[in-house]
Amino acid sequence: MEALTKSVWQGLSEQDKQEWMQRVALQLPEGMQYEGLQTFERYGQRTQTGVFTQDEQRFVFVPGDQVTLGWEKWHHGMDEETTADLHETASSYGIEDVQSFLAGRMSPVREVNIGPMLVECETISLGWIEVTEEEAFAQEHADFPKALAEFKESGLNEYELHLEFKLIQDQGEVRILWFNEGIELEDIVTEETTAGFSLLTEDEWEYIYGGGCRTLFPWGDSFDYTMRLRHLGKPESPVQSEQASADTETDGEHHHPYDLELPNFFGVQFAGDPYKYELTLGADGEVMPKGGDGGALICGGTGPLLSFLPSASVFFRDVNVDELDWEELMDALYYRRVIRVTDMKMN
Repeated sequence: MEALTKSVWQGLSEQDKQEWMQRVALQLPEGMQYEGLQTFERYGQRTQTGVFTQDEQRFVFVPGDQVTLGWEKWHHGMDEETTADLHETASSYGIEDVQSFLAGRMSPVREVNIGPMLVECETISLGWIEVTEEEAFAQEHADFPKALAEFKESGLNEYELHLEFKLIQDQGEVRILWFNEGIELEDIVTEETTAGFSLLTEDEWEYIYGGGCRTLFPWGDSFDYTMRLRHLGKPESPVQSEQASADTETDGEHHHPYDLELPNFFGVQFAGDPYKYELTLGADGEVMPKGGDGGALICGGTGPLLSFLPSASVFFRDVNVDELDWEELMDALYYRRVIRVTDMKMN
């Protein structure tokens, strides 16, 4: 019997993959169905995998693997542009030992076994709930009618009244999100468990984001300064990027996704936003935030490389994690559902 790891899965024929996905479908919660195979390619990795849906939400099958996670040293090394940017930025903040600075913030190197699972492609906001326009008006918020009318004429991508409501332009339609006060994190975990779902563990999150890459970023050790990044836009150089201000809320002429928000080689989308945290489960069941630092580095004007380092798969946790007030961070917390597939072995 051979476990259905990533290497085994990639060696299967399309017909065999179809048969395995039909078997997976027998283990799923009511209402979830198999839609077929789809191929995803990014950062030099390519995966043909099964796509499932439930209530219009997409899930993908992610094969398991025995993999090394974490980061302690360069694999290939940075290019000249990244090296100059990193050392110049570090120097301006009084950081003398760049290697130690990075290593102290990276996930520890370890060998882990990841089991096969179905993973929700997009995250779910803990604090924001999408509502219809009719439901929003029923809230009788004094500022909402005027804000909505002005937003529809503004050409902006996004507008938010802090901890009240959020308006998002999405392919010609306006999505309305209302802030959900009083929600308890424990209630969400319990509710999803009852429905047959769980949250990702820290190990699973790092594996799905980076695919076991040994480099600083999923694409390599050097930063890609051609990327269009949320809050920074698309800089032409490290120097110019520090002055960029093309955030979603002011970048009205652009409606395409930011680079770090696109589906990766598993078909899974990550926030790619250092202001946001994705919640995962630690070994002891404690909830741990991944993928951000609350915007601490980007607010400090560190430029794209260090600003978006917390969004990398090898970044461990926010250094202030023990001091986080979950209630105050509710608008920045996200999670995704996962179903672990059991007894997946090849004859």
